[in-house]
Amino acid sequence: MAGAQEPSVIARIENGIQKVFLNRPGKKNAINRQMYRELTRLLAESAINEEVTLFAITGNGDFYSSGNDFISYVMEETLGVDDETEILSKFVEQLIYYPKLLVAIVNGPAIGIMCTTLALFDIIYASEKTYFLTPFCKLGLSPEGCSSYTFPRIMGPSKAGEMLFFGEKLNAQEAARIGFVSKVYKSDAVKEIWAHLDRISTLSKESLISTKSLLSRWNRDMLLKVNEQELSNLKNFYNSPTLIENMMKLMAKKSKI
Repeated sequence: MAGAQEPSVIARIENGIQKVFLNRPGKKNAINRQMYRELTRLLAESAINEEVTLFAITGNGDFYSSGNDFISYVMEETLGVDDETEILSKFVEQLIYYPKLLVAIVNGPAIGIMCTTLALFDIIYASEKTYFLTPFCKLGLSPEGCSSYTFPRIMGPSKAGEMLFFGEKLNAQEAARIGFVSKVYKSDAVKEIWAHLDRISTLSKESLISTKSLLSRWNRDMLLKVNEQELSNLKNFYNSPTLIENMMKLMAKKSKI
């Protein structure tokens, strides 16, 4: 009798940290509908859990995440465009509204939606082996995760344009130089990052939440509007007859990454 399949998202609370691990290493931690729903639930629950000071996410294996699992969308029961975008909308909205610290430990390549949404995090630590990639125009899609607003503000319009228009890679060192990443760590030193977060979690929770509120409140309404407009644009592209063909071509290339 085969053993139970491991969950695609592993979560536990330790030292005031809601630790979340994307756990599909064989699929490069590609995100499917179930994972979106689980991440959205964890964000919502930890937001009101008094035990939690910060939310930290990373990936198991070599990848942080290769983005949307387009193959699973093709293989699984097809949802309507409105339902598909609603799942994404709820996830992004939870990130925008999240009242506590959001920290990403990007242990490897971050592609697509799991790259764009990093700009909604408060702090990003990236492995030296990390790169960031947003291949929207190669897929025949448009930006999501509020990246059409956040990327130009963080990186400047020219570097953001290289990523969003051309799908060019951004390595960890350059990401740190332009302020997208807080710190680059050696891939074998991730324990030091977790130890650092343990120390952060001992700071005044009230002070951290108050500071987060001040830093985030001025952009919140704008981010919600951006998310709504981006998803409206995406709905048009989801109806494109060439989308599946573009997805399959890119997935074939991803398998060689």
